[in-house]
Amino acid sequence: MDGRVRAILIAGPTASGKSALALTLARRHGGVVINADSMQVYRDLHRLTARPSPEEEAQAPHRLYGTVDGAVNFSVGHYLAEAGSALREAWEAGRLPIVVGGTGLYFMGLAQGLSEIPPVPDSVRAKVRAGAEGRDTPELHAALARRDPDSAARLDPNDRLRVLRALEVLAATGQPITAFQAARRPGPLTGVPCAKLFLTPDREVLRARIDARFLAMMAAGALDEVRALAARDLDPMLPVMRAHGVPGLIAYLRGALSYDEAVARGQADTRRYAKRQVTWFRHQAGADWAWLTPEAATAEVEAGMWDGPP
Repeated sequence: MDGRVRAILIAGPTASGKSALALTLARRHGGVVINADSMQVYRDLHRLTARPSPEEEAQAPHRLYGTVDGAVNFSVGHYLAEAGSALREAWEAGRLPIVVGGTGLYFMGLAQGLSEIPPVPDSVRAKVRAGAEGRDTPELHAALARRDPDSAARLDPNDRLRVLRALEVLAATGQPITAFQAARRPGPLTGVPCAKLFLTPDREVLRARIDARFLAMMAAGALDEVRALAARDLDPMLPVMRAHGVPGLIAYLRGALSYDEAVARGQADTRRYAKRQVTWFRHQAGADWAWLTPEAATAEVEAGMWDGPP
């Protein structure tokens, strides 16, 4: 590794071994592990989001894990502000920041910056959400395509949260969201020398890991977490309510699915998400990411190829 790097970024699909590699590097370098997973920021879901255990957190400083209440719609802008503070804190302490997670927009915001999108008034957001009630996401995507074809072309027709976001911006400003995305303010790592690594496990191995990990999370008490979350009666469109496993397990708690059906749904949702993560990084992350199997990455660490001061 180039000794001049000031941060290490580790991304990859869920269950690919990112956190274990980050912890190994943090111990080796006296570094700080900084979360870049949009679900692990929420304190409501420790087990279901596979956050580091207390034993793991005791081995190296960890930042931005379980710091946000589930009632908060924690945006990319909120994340960049918090991550920027964590990065500065690490550098001031002479520690190497190791940013790890699977949320592509977090990494893009860190390295490339954030679009200057005006805030959407609550009244406008409420009106758009009310108009979306009872309509499936592809129908909403088609409505967006009629008014804002450029934005619609960039969005998954089944990504309800981002389709609604584009409709809200359009309703609030009269302009497409892409008009604002073209202008960015720098991110906390813009221009900062970084090592960027994307873990790429074998597809069948990853599928098996995802399924086994979901069962392990259930055995560790994930259902109790979801039961407590459901009791809060939060807006179902909040990010925490859409975490992988949550919708199916809530359906089980309400009698709409069997336990086995809910578990199978959570596993399937997670496998599909892992596939989307790989696709997103392949097309959006840029050529400066090194793609390695977890085994190759671990071997490089053990061989000292990533040694050197920040």
